[in-house]
Amino acid sequence: MSTDVDIEAITRSRLRSLRQSAGWSLDELAARSHLSASTISRIETGKRTISLDVLLALAQALQADIGSLLDVHRDDDDVVIRPVPTSRSGATVWPLSKPSSRTSVTKMRLEPAAQLREIKVHPGDDWFFVLSGLVRLRLGDRVIDVSAGEAAEFSTMTPHAFDAIGEPAELIMVFDAESRRAHLHTDED
Repeated sequence: MSTDVDIEAITRSRLRSLRQSAGWSLDELAARSHLSASTISRIETGKRTISLDVLLALAQALQADIGSLLDVHRDDDDVVIRPVPTSRSGATVWPLSKPSSRTSVTKMRLEPAAQLREIKVHPGDDWFFVLSGLVRLRLGDRVIDVSAGEAAEFSTMTPHAFDAIGEPAELIMVFDAESRRAHLHTDED
């Protein structure tokens, strides 16, 4: 088997694993990547070659680094996580856990915004630790300021949102499986 075939087979496997660990159907990934479900299915099953434009669309939808999808030369990939930041909606996120983990750990840098984030509700539990800055957590009717060195844990069935106040804030966040699916399905959490 040639190196090219190995790279393509490993990339297919990684793409399928990322989709499945996110809890997404082919249709859900198709909507997020603007590709057809049949195209994604053919890629995952090896019936279609993975072109660069399709790989880029899938990597962005799955919030994955193309380099890590293609890399087959690292002997420590089973242990070392090499976070690649993704920015959106006034936040930069670094994934700190493997896509196959039962819980999801991320580092987030929140920028203060002129408008507060939209309050959301979804199944699961969230936990975060503030590394720097001040985070205002709106949890139901409560407003709770969480400072650097403090943590918060709450059920996400309570309407919630959090924002950096005054200056950027950096957090470490942990999501359970249910909450992880909700956070990966939305662009604003």
